[in-house]
Amino acid sequence: MQEFVFHNPTKIIFGEGKISELGAEAKTYGKKALLVYGMGSVKSNGVYDQTVASLTEAGVEIVEFGGVKSNPMMSYARKGVELAKSEQVDMVVAVGGGSVIDTSKSIAAGAVTDTDILEFFVFTSNVETALPLLAVLTIPAAGSEMNGGMVLTRDDTLDKLGTCNYAPLYPKVSILDPTVTYSIPASYTAFSAADAMSHLLEGYFTQTDEWSPIQDRYVEGLCKSIMEAADKALADPNDFQGRSTLMWAATMAFNDLSSTGIGPFCFPNHMLEHLLSAIYDIAHGGGLSIVMLAWMKYASEHGNARIAKFARNVFDIQAGDDVSAAADGIEAFRAWLKKSGSYTCFADAGIPESGIEKITERTVALANLWGLDAYNTENISEIYRMCGPFKGE
Repeated sequence: MQEFVFHNPTKIIFGEGKISELGAEAKTYGKKALLVYGMGSVKSNGVYDQTVASLTEAGVEIVEFGGVKSNPMMSYARKGVELAKSEQVDMVVAVGGGSVIDTSKSIAAGAVTDTDILEFFVFTSNVETALPLLAVLTIPAAGSEMNGGMVLTRDDTLDKLGTCNYAPLYPKVSILDPTVTYSIPASYTAFSAADAMSHLLEGYFTQTDEWSPIQDRYVEGLCKSIMEAADKALADPNDFQGRSTLMWAATMAFNDLSSTGIGPFCFPNHMLEHLLSAIYDIAHGGGLSIVMLAWMKYASEHGNARIAKFARNVFDIQAGDDVSAAADGIEAFRAWLKKSGSYTCFADAGIPESGIEKITERTVALANLWGLDAYNTENISEIYRMCGPFKGE
């Protein structure tokens, strides 16, 4: 166990019908809210109406900012910043999944400064303060409802950039009602599960602490729970226990608990995926499904014994040597992802082999920005080629 400071100030309100409590929470932060949401699903599933009713009943004035897309763009977030400034809102209320919450975080940060939000993503400026942020989660995957990170895509370069945890961007309150996830399509249920597991596995696979039983078992247990819950939700979309377990597990996967005390670690799978969803506009979780399998194979071939540990403890692989255990575990993971309906290769996502050169070039730039010195043109390209077969094959 290595030294750490753990601080997570987000209040979680979990359960059916809890969106009705949003207004009471929001009015403690002011009288006027910027309401941020996506492309309209919250209006068809009733979440928008519940949110507006709760805020209105509490006397909170609403300024609407809808239309946030999956893999959100920085230019659209800048429009939200300008609206928040011109309307002089007291807070930001995000209603949606990670894309909406991340956009809302950038708006909350940008609304109180003249600094362009890009600077927060390239680490030339720090987020020192922000408007209060409240969230109503509708897609359990990103974990953004209980952390201070955010991800946006630059329009000019199509670089998908992520930040570290900025303390002012932890939501003040996040409301999690599992029943609002009943309408999530099967494919996005699978993508969400893969996304949540990736957040756990980045630290698990890349940390160097010699003995970390608390964190290792936390990760392994949550991965098992995520797969079991996803199986239940896929078998019956209205299974409350499956949906609620998947929702809370995705939050717990990326709220700092799994990585606290393990020391330095990195995010190679997110580095590899970001350009896929930025350039090809695929679901982030689907892209992670692909690159995780390839990266795990690459890492095991280069001596990472923790791939075998994952195989034995999550998939009950019995092979005696680490090389065989890792290979069997990767195939078991691939089989589960495929059964769930997630992607397992570039062909599934419509990505051609001809795209590797472009995404490799941009991923190298991202590796340099994130300080991942172990990754270069040669091995990044090698991992991408392990993601085949490709579109057209």
